[in-house]
Amino acid sequence: MTDIGVRRAITAERTELAELLAGLDAESWDAATLCRGWRVREVVAHITMPYRLSGARFGLEMVRAVGSFHRMADRVARRDAAELTAEDLLKSLWDNVAHPWRPPGGGFAGALSHDVIHGLDITVGLGLERKVPEDRLRIVLDAINPKSVKFFGVDLKGIELRADDVEWRYGSGEVLSGAAQHLLLVLCGRKLPAGTLHGADAQRFTRAR
Repeated sequence: MTDIGVRRAITAERTELAELLAGLDAESWDAATLCRGWRVREVVAHITMPYRLSGARFGLEMVRAVGSFHRMADRVARRDAAELTAEDLLKSLWDNVAHPWRPPGGGFAGALSHDVIHGLDITVGLGLERKVPEDRLRIVLDAINPKSVKFFGVDLKGIELRADDVEWRYGSGEVLSGAAQHLLLVLCGRKLPAGTLHGADAQRFTRAR
């Protein structure tokens, strides 16, 4: 797909996420997500972080985090979630649905992946029935490679992820099946609700009740 097509997908994904967030009550903004230690407000703060941080500020935050992106992202998300209201965070997303941000080395597909994955952290974490449109999900799945899996630190040795709703698989070994968007979360190191995944190793990727 062309950059224009991917950017349209990004705008649509952010718009739909903003609409969903607009319908959440105050209690839901403080509910846990699939991102360990992050509530909905921290996840939204992280999604919108690129719109608030200049290149220079990003570099400064990385220095403060001693070069660790994960440490930097966690600190900034917690800080912004504490300082900004849910209304502020939602406005930041609405105002930037067509923002041209791209993660370093990830291109627009990387930006779409960022929005889709963290959107799923929220919807799956809250038990909301939202299915990412297949055309957008395909862009994200096609961008998966060993380097991106390594970034999340997940061990998939001896496991084949096999979607049961679209034609897609990744890896080789014992089959772990489920919806493609849920298997995407497995690739990102998330633990999913019980009954979401199927296979001998399903429990390994299932969160405790």
